[in-house]
Amino acid sequence: MTLLARLKPYVKLLLQWLILSGVLFFLGRTLFRHWQDVAQAVTQQSLAAIHWGYLGAALGVTAIAHLWLGAMWGLILRQLQQSVSLTWAIRVYLITNLAKYLPGNVWHFYGRVKATTAEQGATGAIATLSVILESLLMAAAALGVAILSFPSDHWPLQGLALVLILLAVQPRWLNPLIRLASRLKKTRQAPKKLLVYPLLPLAGEGIYIVLRAGGFLLTLAALNALTLQQLPQLTSAFTLAWLLGFVLPGAPGGVGVFEGTLIALLPPDWIAGELLVAIALYRLISTLAEAIGAGGAWLNGRRFMS
Repeated sequence: MTLLARLKPYVKLLLQWLILSGVLFFLGRTLFRHWQDVAQAVTQQSLAAIHWGYLGAALGVTAIAHLWLGAMWGLILRQLQQSVSLTWAIRVYLITNLAKYLPGNVWHFYGRVKATTAEQGATGAIATLSVILESLLMAAAALGVAILSFPSDHWPLQGLALVLILLAVQPRWLNPLIRLASRLKKTRQAPKKLLVYPLLPLAGEGIYIVLRAGGFLLTLAALNALTLQQLPQLTSAFTLAWLLGFVLPGAPGGVGVFEGTLIALLPPDWIAGELLVAIALYRLISTLAEAIGAGGAWLNGRRFMS
């Protein structure tokens, strides 16, 4: 056995620890930055006036949203004829989700593709398609929720974008691309294909968007009482702001894009300065929910392997 072959397992282990250390470093830095934003914003708000029960509920709802999204990714893989368990999909999704805090904001996608090919034996084309489909369906669901909850003056443009995405995920368009990718990869496996329109994952992504919006509304309710009349416009504004933060490249989680869009979409006299406090709190809550979910998934995986 050559020296390189003997060193390969140690190099692989070293790389894994370096990646883990990088993820934890950038996650910790993000949490610290969000905490600083909250500490600075809350100086204008009495801590005694905050309804902590609502914040706890916001954390719980946001954590459930991430669990649900992992299940939807697993459902997409199943519709691509991959025999994966939803438990496995949720665990991999939650753990790899933290990699989005690494510079580049694409490593969580790479992690899911790598895990799907290595652990489930899927082709690279199918694994890649699963993460692309998830993103497209998520964008379509967000546009649908925004239009249905509170149509804005730009709803025709939003509706056109929604129709284009829904057409793009048609099996008649996707399956030829899968066959082409399989030929380019020269795989010996028979190429899988999407047998049905991914309507069920699309509906599931819509539930995810509603859960995320619910977490934000609970955060707002912790600072100020909301009226039923405000909920539709707040839901639509949050959904569009979240979507732009998700789509536009830049800092992890669309930092800056989300805040600017949400402030621009809401009336200036709504909720006054409490909106900025709520945004800072929600950033912290969302990151905490992701960290808790990843930690729980990792511990569950360790228990399952032991």
